[in-house]
Amino acid sequence: MKKIWQKAALALSIAGALVLAGCSSSAKEGEKPEKIRLDYAFYSPTSLALKKFGWAEEAFKKEGIEVEWVQSQGSNKALEFLNSDSVDFGSTAGAAALIAKDKGAPIESVYIYSQPEWTALVGADGSTIKDVKDLKGKKVAATFGTDPHIFLLRALADAGLSAKDVQIVNLQHADGANALLKGQVDAWAGLDPHMARTEVESGATYIYRNPDFNTYGTLNVRSEFAKNHPKQVEQVIELYEKARKWTIENPEEAAKLLSEEAGIKEDVAKKQLQRNNFEEPVPGSQHEKAISAAGEVLQKEEIVKKDTNIEDLVKKLINPKFAEKVINQ
Repeated sequence: MKKIWQKAALALSIAGALVLAGCSSSAKEGEKPEKIRLDYAFYSPTSLALKKFGWAEEAFKKEGIEVEWVQSQGSNKALEFLNSDSVDFGSTAGAAALIAKDKGAPIESVYIYSQPEWTALVGADGSTIKDVKDLKGKKVAATFGTDPHIFLLRALADAGLSAKDVQIVNLQHADGANALLKGQVDAWAGLDPHMARTEVESGATYIYRNPDFNTYGTLNVRSEFAKNHPKQVEQVIELYEKARKWTIENPEEAAKLLSEEAGIKEDVAKKQLQRNNFEEPVPGSQHEKAISAAGEVLQKEEIVKKDTNIEDLVKKLINPKFAEKVINQ
């Protein structure tokens, strides 16, 4: 698995270097950008509200700035987009952003869009696997570089196992759910809303749940964009705040929106939203602690470099100044 990670990191660094060298969209420091590129994701309900209501387009139109939306299917995709300068802001799990930062991705986590329990280890209806130790020698689907993958590694470590004790099948989240239901894998490190759907519609069971092993949902910005356009970073956070408050105040409408956008039933959307806490948007010590704990496990699995100082890396990743200024003003 280490070789897979090394190849993936090399490919990302080469792609990022090529794109950044030739076609970066950022204006120079202090200049207004012509376009702001935001991602949206089904695992980030606030991003769906922001996109749906056109608040970003409305706000930036006054300044002559175009807004472009790109869908992220998982943290790994959002980080690919950030690293290749395809988006300016990307939604990921905190621990996934830490891995990317360790590989040299020029990103900063500037906002917390939710504290979710969005991942767990899932078994099919009738599965004989009852706990993590039962996974030894089994096939487990997970998307490399995302919180479900990291959750799996932490769960294995907590049970006295490692990635070498299971066969991890690298599949995108929706494909992992399908593989579980078809019996092609024995378990799946799930992600909402796919996880909620398998639970509600297919009777999937939970092998292991631990909310503390879910790292926070972080909004990341490319460091170059943050340096050159601090005003626009603050404006994006203001818009995310508007979407966060709307989501809290309108849970029924938020569930309906998630249902429509993700193509899932409303009861599935409600279950996903119930597993999200939207109350702590400013990155702080609790987020650093959660991401650092994940980083230690990742280092043992040699996904984060052995010589990396996890505490220093987390501090370089998490940048609370923009959110603090917006929310405390």
